[in-house]
Amino acid sequence: MEYNVVDTEDVPVTDLSTVDEMPPDLDIRAIDETLECQNIATKIWYFDEGEEIKYHAHSEQEELFYVLEGTFSLKLGQSGEEEYIEVDEGAFWVAAPKIGHGHRCISEDGGAVLALGAPPVEDPGLDPHSLADEEIDDR
Repeated sequence: MEYNVVDTEDVPVTDLSTVDEMPPDLDIRAIDETLECQNIATKIWYFDEGEEIKYHAHSEQEELFYVLEGTFSLKLGQSGEEEYIEVDEGAFWVAAPKIGHGHRCISEDGGAVLALGAPPVEDPGLDPHSLADEEIDDR
């Protein structure tokens, strides 16, 4: 694939509550699958108030997030050194491999987050507390 273009509304919404292997029970648009991306995972996650992506880390994947709609409470950092930060539409944040991160929607009308991850490997969430004793690369 040399290039591809798609409108957000043309990407189907997947209800993850119907997929046993894929918590959390949120709706997503798998932009990367529609565009057949090879080098980056790209999703839009949709949240109702109180829904969240729990605090976790990845062994290889760096993730970049952008708030499209709503307000979110973030939990970021290495285990034992986590910070809580509140962000609104237009905010970016990034989590390097092995660094804990999670976010909860705190806006009444819900919210949406664009998530980009590279490399686009199957890299299930790890417990950041189990990584606390491992050496973390300086980034």
